[in-house]
Amino acid sequence: MTKAELIDAVATKSGVSKADAERTIGAFFDQVVASAKKDDKIAWPGFGSFSVSKRAARVGRNPQTGEPVKIKASKNVKFTASSTLKAALNPAKKK
Repeated sequence: MTKAELIDAVATKSGVSKADAERTIGAFFDQVVASAKKDDKIAWPGFGSFSVSKRAARVGRNPQTGEPVKIKASKNVKFTASSTLKAALNPAKKK
């Protein structure tokens, strides 16, 4: 689903204009980024949570030359789906 398709779907489902839907979705993602910058966890019960994971500095290898390369420490955003979302995606099979 593209950004435009998401905005259209949210606008249609919620009965608001596309501009309002785009501003709302944009505000949501802006807030997720702002919270992640502060290392806060963002949780939406029944959907999942966004959290920051940290990678330590390490030594890697250049695949072409095999020489060691220093890789800086970095932060990454991780999404963990809730059990409710997992159950919706993987319904139990009926016997």
